[in-house]
Amino acid sequence: MKHAGPHTLNQLSTLLAQLRQLPGLVERRPGIFYCKSAAYLHFHDDPAGVFADVKLGSKGFERFPVNTPEEQAELLARVARQRLA
Repeated sequence: MKHAGPHTLNQLSTLLAQLRQLPGLVERRPGIFYCKSAAYLHFHDDPAGVFADVKLGSKGFERFPVNTPEEQAELLARVARQRLA
C-alpha cells in the first residue's frame, strides 16, 4: 500500500489542518507526522479507500479508515486523547 499522494492529501485538508494544531505533532513531510523523534501518523491510498496508520500504543501502528467525516472525526479524537507533548 502506497503513501497517500497529493490528490488524497488535498481531500484530507481539513483533517490535516486539525492535526497540525495538536501540540506535540510535527509534520515533517506532507501528511507524515512525528511525535518527538518517532514516526506517529501517516496516510495510505488503497483500492478500498484512504487509511491512516497511527501509533497509539506500544503495539505499533494501527490502521483506521478516514473516508468519511465521521471516520476522520474518530481518528482526530483518538489522536487528541493521547499525551503527545
